[in-house]
Amino acid sequence: MSLPAPAVEYAVTVEDSMMVAHSLPGEVFGPAQALHGATYVVRATFRRDALDSDGIVVDIGAATGELADVLSDLTYSNLDDHPELAGVVTTTEALAAFVAHRLLARAAAGRLSGGGDDLTSLTVELGENPRAAASVTARLREPGSAATGWPWA
Repeated sequence: MSLPAPAVEYAVTVEDSMMVAHSLPGEVFGPAQALHGATYVVRATFRRDALDSDGIVVDIGAATGELADVLSDLTYSNLDDHPELAGVVTTTEALAAFVAHRLLARAAAGRLSGGGDDLTSLTVELGENPRAAASVTARLREPGSAATGWPWA
């Protein structure tokens, strides 16, 4: 008996961190309304339906470097003064979306090597502490809309 070919989705996750300062206007944020520091563990997960001709989702080294570069002007900065974030309430969720937007632009420019141009989605997660994180997933197309199955089948 043979098993049917499954619909598979491959993923590569890279990780970095950033330390920032910011304030969150609005009573809902309580003491975080005042300027405070935050350290985030940032994880970016790139997904695609099939491996490219080199057998990869994206080049892990390139993805790691691009994530570090995306975070470089945010790290050790006051986000309240960052020109690209003017008028944005820099919640963890909003920062995840900002990082995802920057990474997708780099993927579209071919800077991730491998399958950066054929991603199904990108998830960026910012961990605030060991028990809490926020994330955003940018769906670029529906999973399963490309050829699926195991690479050896």
